[in-house]
Amino acid sequence: MTRQRILPKCITTVYLAILLAVVYFCRQTGTGQFPLWSCTFFVVLLLSIAVFPLVASEWWSKHYCMFTFLLVVPAAFVVIMEESTLLVHVVEEYLSFIILLGSLFTIAGGVVIRLGARGTPILNCTMLLLGAFFASFIGTTGASMVLIRPMLRANRGRKHVSHIFVFFIFIVSNIGGLLTPLGDPPLFLGFLRGVPFVWTMKLYPFWIFTVFILLVVFYFFDTCMIKKEDESFFLETIDEVSQKKIEIKGKINFIFLLMVLGSLFLPQILREIVMLAALALSIYFTSVALREENAFTYHPIIEVAVLFAGIFVTMAPVIKILEVNGSRLGINEPWQFFWATGTLSSFLDNAPTYLILFSSAQSVAYAQNIVHGLVAGVPEVYLKAISVGAVMMGANTYIGNGPNFMVKAICEENDVGMPSFFGYMAWSLVILTPVFLLITFLFF
Repeated sequence: MTRQRILPKCITTVYLAILLAVVYFCRQTGTGQFPLWSCTFFVVLLLSIAVFPLVASEWWSKHYCMFTFLLVVPAAFVVIMEESTLLVHVVEEYLSFIILLGSLFTIAGGVVIRLGARGTPILNCTMLLLGAFFASFIGTTGASMVLIRPMLRANRGRKHVSHIFVFFIFIVSNIGGLLTPLGDPPLFLGFLRGVPFVWTMKLYPFWIFTVFILLVVFYFFDTCMIKKEDESFFLETIDEVSQKKIEIKGKINFIFLLMVLGSLFLPQILREIVMLAALALSIYFTSVALREENAFTYHPIIEVAVLFAGIFVTMAPVIKILEVNGSRLGINEPWQFFWATGTLSSFLDNAPTYLILFSSAQSVAYAQNIVHGLVAGVPEVYLKAISVGAVMMGANTYIGNGPNFMVKAICEENDVGMPSFFGYMAWSLVILTPVFLLITFLFF
């Protein structure tokens, strides 16, 4: 028997053995509480997303769908065995998440912003600052999807550009969304839990402090990198630049974008219907030529949809274990809430992480008999720490926040070499961690 026939049979046998082991251990530990080993599927998927694109990128690009499916099946079985209704809840959350992401991705793909300038450090800083501002009002996903393609076009003539989009993820896809509940899902969940809509405006010192530092760092870094470009990048004459103007095509899509943002205040199901309607209207009313100019395809959203389907299901046991043990985490200081929320938000969905620490902070306030300075039952300083940690530290990894992986996929589709999973984490470790340490000492 040839090796080509033996290998698939061996893999199938091993997989069936794993499924049988899952069934056995679920029956042995069927207490309604998830055992620690049930986190294995999430860890394996996380490591696979990080490692396979490095060591076997071609294989991964062809088989990531099947690989994710093979992890989802046993993880889903564990969830059903331990808490049958949880899987339904996970599917509902995932559908809401991917419909929001998909609608914003499709609608923004019909907006063409033509800039009459090259991607110099000044222009790039200006776009990052605008993105940070708009992220708080149209969401980090909306701002990322609207501005990523203009950013790509402005820097198309440059060879050293990956750092630009790393900072784009830092500032536009995460940190910029701190000022309103529309900016990032955790803050919107806080609003639904009783946090006043305008309360998040109190977080503006964190927003200004972090955005300013990152823009300064980016400006000096980009200035150094642009000096490495070929002379051809600088050959465009002043007359040629002066003849160009900023043009925005596909403006009708801003109406559909507002439809999506407005739907966030609607009840579930109706919200998703409005989002899908906005998506359909965008496809119908946007000319194919505009989408072609944006080099728009559905590949990035398909990749995100598949991988996050796996993440949502395999993450469910991890979230439930944290929920059960949240009050026993021993967290009772603002800086502890900041780092606990941020660390978990770097690898788990920052929305449920926010809720877990939110509930934990309420328990701490009750246990310590704190009755003054509460916001929705949480001491204000704790709520600031939780909010800032959930939003800002989502930038630490590609999977910390939905737009991160989307931006990476769009960049790679446009032939921009982005850092690997661990490579990106090295960037965040070197650049973001010192900023977060400063926030800790200055504010918490």
